[in-house]
Amino acid sequence: MTNLHSILFLFSFFLFTQQQWCLQPLPAVEDGFVRINGTHFTLKGAPFYANGFNAYWLMDVASNPCQRSKVMSAFREAVRSSLVIGRTWAFSDGGSNALQPSPGVYNENMFQGLDFVISEGGKFGVKLILSLVNNFNDYGGKDQYVQWAKELGQQMQNEESFFTNPMVKSFFKNHIKTILTRRNTITGVMYKDDPTIMAWELMNEPRCLSDISGATIQNWTSEMACYLKSIDGNHLLEVGLEGFYGTSLSQKNPNNLPHGTDFIANNQILEVDFATVHSYPDQWLSNRDNYVQLDFLQQWIHDHIEDAQNILKKPVLFTEFGKSWRQPGYNVSQKDQLYNVVYSSIYRSARTGGVAVGGLFWQQLVHGMDSYKDGYEVILTEPSSTVSLIYQQSKKLSATHKRFIAKKKTQSTKSKEIDANKLV
Repeated sequence: MTNLHSILFLFSFFLFTQQQWCLQPLPAVEDGFVRINGTHFTLKGAPFYANGFNAYWLMDVASNPCQRSKVMSAFREAVRSSLVIGRTWAFSDGGSNALQPSPGVYNENMFQGLDFVISEGGKFGVKLILSLVNNFNDYGGKDQYVQWAKELGQQMQNEESFFTNPMVKSFFKNHIKTILTRRNTITGVMYKDDPTIMAWELMNEPRCLSDISGATIQNWTSEMACYLKSIDGNHLLEVGLEGFYGTSLSQKNPNNLPHGTDFIANNQILEVDFATVHSYPDQWLSNRDNYVQLDFLQQWIHDHIEDAQNILKKPVLFTEFGKSWRQPGYNVSQKDQLYNVVYSSIYRSARTGGVAVGGLFWQQLVHGMDSYKDGYEVILTEPSSTVSLIYQQSKKLSATHKRFIAKKKTQSTKSKEIDANKLV
């Protein structure tokens, strides 16, 4: 069968024969998976609050066995700083060295790199969020899927046909299934059964400017979330949103602009387990001074915590934030101020049992990765005020989690003592 026929068969199979059963029964609570209990994350029965890091490059670097020490260093340095959630890419689409060079065709060498990342994450006790496709063209993104369909004769209006074209959607569903049912060559565990993975992310920063009503993203999210949950009932799911509000609340957005997503409606989808927020005032308000950017950031975080608490009634994780040294007028105190606003807001919520569960800065690098520097990088082994702040704030937040565990153990001990006294 030719490659063209294989792709058409794949498309037909998904389009006409798939059955979507949205939810599967959840396994026991004490199995090491991060769970949701009301507005909280839980881990082994206790509320789970933690900070973390972004390292999109992990699979890419790990695909070269000679470079795998960098992945190990990243996990080691993160855990030493009490950072135990890592977010990274489970995609690279198109091109000779991609994970998915063409629809349904996978690069085993790259896949083994992802196997290594997950295996090492488990060894170091880091919970991973794996993103499944990019909104942007880096590493292929939605445009690559659209180009694949064009090559097979599909008529496309633009790259945002990714969200509506049946063939493109079948390609993406196949990628979801391939990732979730991958058996790790190191651990022997299927990804969908591995508690090292904390959550799946449908897309990195989805946007749809051709439909600012939000209907296109809403429909796509609902369909893909349902499909993913039909395969994997173990893991949490989030959309990958930046936190932009829909048209009715666009005054809360940077510069009052809608982006075709809706923080409220998108996260109210049943299969979506928690909300996410990104924070880049240096990009969004680049023509404003640092004080205005910080004022916006404080309100932005406050609004999302309040809306997650009172409307969504789901946890919220601040999955990207940072400040670039490449911005005009930058100094390190500005970066520290931004980090402090994010971390302090999260901690104020967490210490009272609120919905904010942690923050993941963009991005962590280790020594010898100059080509990956983008202005936002943090190298945890290089002493700086920012690194100290990360350590102090993350240790403080992790202590919140440890207090809940200690309290649970104390209650369990007292319960056993009471039961023993009853027998006397």
